[in-house]
Amino acid sequence: MANDGKGGRSSTRFGGRGLATRVKTAKGRKISSKRWLQRQLNDPFVAEARRQGYRSRAAFKLLQLDDRFQILKPGARVVDLGAAPGGWTQVAIARTGADKGEGEGGGDVIAIDILEMESLAGARFLKLDFTAEGAEEKVLALIDGPVDAVISDMAASATGHRPTDHLRIIALCELAFDFACKVLAPGGAFIAKVLKGGTEDQLLKLLKQDFREVRHAKPEASRADSAETYVVALGFRGKPGASASDRQDDNDSGNDDAGRDEESGA
Repeated sequence: MANDGKGGRSSTRFGGRGLATRVKTAKGRKISSKRWLQRQLNDPFVAEARRQGYRSRAAFKLLQLDDRFQILKPGARVVDLGAAPGGWTQVAIARTGADKGEGEGGGDVIAIDILEMESLAGARFLKLDFTAEGAEEKVLALIDGPVDAVISDMAASATGHRPTDHLRIIALCELAFDFACKVLAPGGAFIAKVLKGGTEDQLLKLLKQDFREVRHAKPEASRADSAETYVVALGFRGKPGASASDRQDDNDSGNDDAGRDEESGA
């Protein structure tokens, strides 16, 4: 469990890397494995995640996004999609106060993943394939009311073929967005991971129909050589309970510059 200071809004950037660690190629180890291990050993966010007790370096991506956009407020209700191993869930618990006792103004965090995840005090976990038929209904039954934020770090297993990987993660993002439209309270927020690849601007157009502000943001903790970025949508103004697909036709006739890329660092 991360220490009590993990929810602070001033500890998500770090200085230089210092001396780099080099990894010798062991017998039977692939070059790609060596590169991955060397990158991990020299990654300041990996080291800092261990120091602060986070389950993954991805925690810093959400910390940096939240530092910029102020989404995870005390008392907020949050659904975390693609939660395992739990780095984002840890951040959501800390910043919403979901680990407080009942009646103390704490938030509520519901974590969903197809993989098993060790329990975290302050979060309810549901092991579930979110893409499976009937999965959404199970989550809706658990939520029991509108939420303030839907955050998604869902990603399909990489194929190594960038166009395919892009389309697969966009499909997951659209699924998460459709779900968010059904559960978000007015003014709610949505964050989801995407990979750049050409169709993300169409997604922005769709999001802008239902949110006051929509943009791409790449947090410092996202590796510079990665196509990974996040869509951040603030100020939900759609009709609660309506799916995003219900408004697809409206999107096709929308303003041509509604999908302007507003990417900025977090």
